[in-house]
Amino acid sequence: MKLLPTVILLACTIGVKAQTPQLDSIQTIDEVVITSRLTQREIVPAQSLQGKDLERLNSQSVADALRYFSGMQLKDYGGVGGIKTVDIRSMGTHHVGIFYDGVELGNAQNGQIDLGQYSLDNIDEISLYNGQKSAIFQPASDFGNAGSVYICTRRPRFFNNKHYNLKFKTKYGSSDLFRISGLWEQRISETVSSSFNVEHLTSSGKYKFNYRRVTPSGEVAYDTTATRQNGDIRADRVDLNINGILTRGFWNTKAYFYNSQRGIPGAIVNNVWRRGERQGDVNTFVQARFQKDITDCFSTQWLAKYAFYRTHYVNNDTTQLPANNKYWQQEVYVSTANAYEILPNWSVSMAYDFHWNKLNANTYRFVFPTRFSNLISLATAFESRYFRIQASILGTFVHDKLHPTERLMDGMSETNNISKFTPAVFIDFPLIDKQENGSQTKFSLRTFVKRSFRMPTFNDLYYTDLGSSNLKPESAVQYDFGTVFDKTNSKSFLHNLHFQADVYYNSIHDKIIAYPKGQQFRWTMLNLGKVHITGMDMQGAITMQPIRDFLVTGRLQYTYQKAIDVTNKSNSFYKHQIPYIPHHSGSAIVNLAYHNWTLNYSFIYSGERYNQQENTPINYMQPWYTSDLSLQYDFNLWAKKCRLILEANNIFDQKYDVILNYPMPGINGTIGLQIEL
Repeated sequence: MKLLPTVILLACTIGVKAQTPQLDSIQTIDEVVITSRLTQREIVPAQSLQGKDLERLNSQSVADALRYFSGMQLKDYGGVGGIKTVDIRSMGTHHVGIFYDGVELGNAQNGQIDLGQYSLDNIDEISLYNGQKSAIFQPASDFGNAGSVYICTRRPRFFNNKHYNLKFKTKYGSSDLFRISGLWEQRISETVSSSFNVEHLTSSGKYKFNYRRVTPSGEVAYDTTATRQNGDIRADRVDLNINGILTRGFWNTKAYFYNSQRGIPGAIVNNVWRRGERQGDVNTFVQARFQKDITDCFSTQWLAKYAFYRTHYVNNDTTQLPANNKYWQQEVYVSTANAYEILPNWSVSMAYDFHWNKLNANTYRFVFPTRFSNLISLATAFESRYFRIQASILGTFVHDKLHPTERLMDGMSETNNISKFTPAVFIDFPLIDKQENGSQTKFSLRTFVKRSFRMPTFNDLYYTDLGSSNLKPESAVQYDFGTVFDKTNSKSFLHNLHFQADVYYNSIHDKIIAYPKGQQFRWTMLNLGKVHITGMDMQGAITMQPIRDFLVTGRLQYTYQKAIDVTNKSNSFYKHQIPYIPHHSGSAIVNLAYHNWTLNYSFIYSGERYNQQENTPINYMQPWYTSDLSLQYDFNLWAKKCRLILEANNIFDQKYDVILNYPMPGINGTIGLQIEL
């Protein structure tokens, strides 16, 4: 990997070209995108960021961008290299499916996808669906999650008869952050194109923070300012894509490689600042997708993937148990989905997915688990003038097989089997859909009911010290009712107005909670029992053009959640809010664009919450907020398009923890340059 930075620099000397914003003025595009009619029939609209909106945020990773979606909680352990996972509507990280170019990212070891590892450098769109993506023509795995995030890589676009695009981007900032990337897009033929994206990232991870703790009696135990240590990271990423267009279809392949070495700063407990933990990750996968309309009424899709993940965890802290653990994880995934249109307003689909997961490790008394998962889905969709309805049922059949080298611990079996059937129903009532004088207005009501579950992970069940083979699968039922209003008029001062609101109730049984145990990589597992969640999500968006060449866009979202433990009335925490879930949270984005200048302001707020099951004063965590600013200037240099980017994050220097004892950075900034060739 020592050669990778050199490869990046060599690629950049050839030249690099930036993403072409989707919302530019009229342009001539040679690309033709083919999609099936069956893929467009979605009932529940997605929250999405794409094109210019995504680019203006100047976020470092996919995790940073997801903070602006309602109902979403980001678990962030701080800094560039800190682990970042997401939780939708308080249901837990494991109920969220993360799909990268149509194929789900897997981690059978601990079920957590670290979205801090996925850069936004070559991402064209991020979408969030509650319940599931309400389209019947999709893999069986897509029906299995309580919420889904879809990450779509940019497809090459060629203008003015060009056969290639090149982009160079570099950024330097606080915590000694240095990021350099290159993107090369090539038209191979009229129907085939490729993209090659490389990125190198380094950071010391050092930043100032304030540490203050008060005893239950009100006395100040600690109150000091220090520098975060052992948060350094060095990461390299390579992403190769080949895309093809067929008659009434398309195909694409992807090869992905990520390698990182980073320190784990750990929790700050009893005034201890440093830890000796290190983690190395090597993540690779290759995947392919094929989709085609065989006839006007029948469409088919095939997916395949192989993934290999290696994790090396080292703990040299003399105050803790030494560790030098290595984990090797493999995954094989094959899927086929087929949809048939019985009538113009009635369609059915069937999909089958197969997953094979294997985990090896060098730890004491490891049981070397293998998991075989078979998923079969049946779905149907019907449309009329007055309503649209989709119904589906997913059958999940899981078989675990252990290959221990020593006698199994008491209570543990060499096999573990489970089978579940989970139905879902989505209904939409389009009340208004009219067009007049260049204006379009839409208003609809919708509702859905869905049952889902998630299997305990390998770590949950079989981790040598912390796993519990007696854990039960976690099941959930979701009820949602919502409305959406859209009004567009490109000729008016008000270009677009969007409003969306949902109220929901979720019931979770045998909820599995993972608590950090002083180290990011280790957890203690617990079946919390029953959790009831009631909430409301609201989002609004507006686009205005007060004067010529001056565009104003804004996004606003608010979430209310009451997520309480109702396991046992005799518990001291009965009907208490579950850990780390605020009652109130929200975000706002305002963007001003005038000629070559773009100013973006973003705000995130998280209300009060508790870090343990008991909602007591000692476990109370204060609300926090952050405000970020970015300024972009586009200019030409030697006939090449350039962009200068200045960013200031947490401009009011807010001191806060997302997770207790993991302090977040104060005010920080970056400067970046982008060149298109």
